[in-house]
Amino acid sequence: MANSRVARLLPFLFWPRPDRQAVVRDLLAGIAVSLLAIPQSLAYAQLAGVPAYFGLYAAFIPSIVAVLFGSSPILSSGPVAMTSLLTAASVGLIAPPGSEQFVTYVTLLALLSGLFQIGLGLARAGVLLNLLSHPVLMGFINAAAIIIALSQLSALTGIVVPQTEYFILDIWHVLSRPDRLHGMSLAYGLLSIAMLLLFRRYAPRLPGVLIMVAVLTALSYATAFAEHGGKIVGEIPTGMPSISLPALDWPATMALLPAAFVIALISFMEAMSSCKVIAIKTRSRWDENQELIGQGLAKVAAAFCHSMPVSGSFSRSALNLASGAKTGYSALFSASFVLFTLFFLTPLLYHLPKPALAAMIVVAVANLIDLRALRRSWAASRDDGVAAVLTFFATLSFAPNIQNGILTGIIFALGAFFYRRMSPRIVEVGMHDDGVLRDAQHFKLPPLHRRLGAIRCDAALFFANVSFFEEAIRKLERDNPDLKYILVVANGINQIDASGVEMLRELVRRLRECGITVAISGAKFQFMEVVERTGLAAEIGSDNFFGSDKLAVASLLERLQATEQ
Repeated sequence: MANSRVARLLPFLFWPRPDRQAVVRDLLAGIAVSLLAIPQSLAYAQLAGVPAYFGLYAAFIPSIVAVLFGSSPILSSGPVAMTSLLTAASVGLIAPPGSEQFVTYVTLLALLSGLFQIGLGLARAGVLLNLLSHPVLMGFINAAAIIIALSQLSALTGIVVPQTEYFILDIWHVLSRPDRLHGMSLAYGLLSIAMLLLFRRYAPRLPGVLIMVAVLTALSYATAFAEHGGKIVGEIPTGMPSISLPALDWPATMALLPAAFVIALISFMEAMSSCKVIAIKTRSRWDENQELIGQGLAKVAAAFCHSMPVSGSFSRSALNLASGAKTGYSALFSASFVLFTLFFLTPLLYHLPKPALAAMIVVAVANLIDLRALRRSWAASRDDGVAAVLTFFATLSFAPNIQNGILTGIIFALGAFFYRRMSPRIVEVGMHDDGVLRDAQHFKLPPLHRRLGAIRCDAALFFANVSFFEEAIRKLERDNPDLKYILVVANGINQIDASGVEMLRELVRRLRECGITVAISGAKFQFMEVVERTGLAAEIGSDNFFGSDKLAVASLLERLQATEQ
């Protein structure tokens, strides 16, 4: 018991002791991840609307905290595209982008979203994240990926236009002003995209992102890109980030709470997808509640470092795994290289062109677009398809307030779920040629007997749907005036509440007054436990309960034959 508590508070103490070979592999994996994380962090900081060096800060201390207190040591945490977009969209509602107040509220958002995740983890409430269904998540990710790519048009083209409250209008302003096109910015952006795609296609093992950044930075310096009107990263402060309590603002806190919850939800879904893949490939286990705590503490650490919200990165985690990482030491080595960059390499990034960062974002999020997932959701269920499509278009329509898009999808999905629970599948059944009771209408089966009707409920009986079940019994009674027995096939009833018990009690009493006996077959333990505890079983009669459908039909038919002789 004591060890389990310590493992939850300090999980890194239970990492396996690495041998020499494991340390070498973790070191190489850490360097490989850092070579991708450093340029990505600069790009995602640009996407979040904060100075580029905020990305480096987020890739340092928060990534260490995440691996120390999380449950998946191979997970690589830091700035990611989706969380960065949500950050920019959320804070942009209450502060002008690029302002000092905007930057302050970004760190406040990191703190709030982190506290949400810590609270959920400590309450062991990770299961609540299942409220975000896969169709809704896919609809949101596809729309958000398109929004992220389009948001980089201004940086790729050099066309600067005032931002409004309507994302589509901002994109139109960029596209409608070709006279403001900055040729060098467009050329740098297209060259960056081409290099990234070529490296991915023909040399995937090489650090294509880092090579592109080095080439474009050198080219920017050689052509005096900044002097010709191009935008560059500029000066990055040298050394570690200052650590202090983030500025607290009560009105801003209340305004950011909904966005903080959405970021906590979405960012953990990103991290969780990576954790699942890692667990499958390494045949290891992970704890979603512990990972919530680790990711939440990482966000809180980002706030104290005056940085931006972080999350688990799918691409960097995949690279970490593919590079042979064995323990969380790979993340520590990666963070050490980021620290080395902060102390010694930041001057080399001065001339890095922002169109190259925009190109990096566009290429990265292009992999997130999977419209076939929407089609698969529709094929699985009409409700799932509507949820996916509705979330997709709502996210696009609400942009830049994309959190409203996913909330729309969640509300619809929950509403559809409760509606399905309220109207369960209840069918009249008949005996199939294979000796099993099946849907009589679907298989065109004759009644069991003119005095014996059977009905099956494929859902739990609870307060919201008991009226549907009662109406199905009454319809069976109305359509068959000679009935003497009604068999309730209960193998699909997983649960029954007080409302269900009272409904059945009244039905049994009323039908008995009409000369009709209710029998039940195939009831599960959880159903029988409730009906026995409430006295309903005694009212129905022990001789009217049967362990199987076949036994029930045979016994009831024998009773009918005996009464007819």
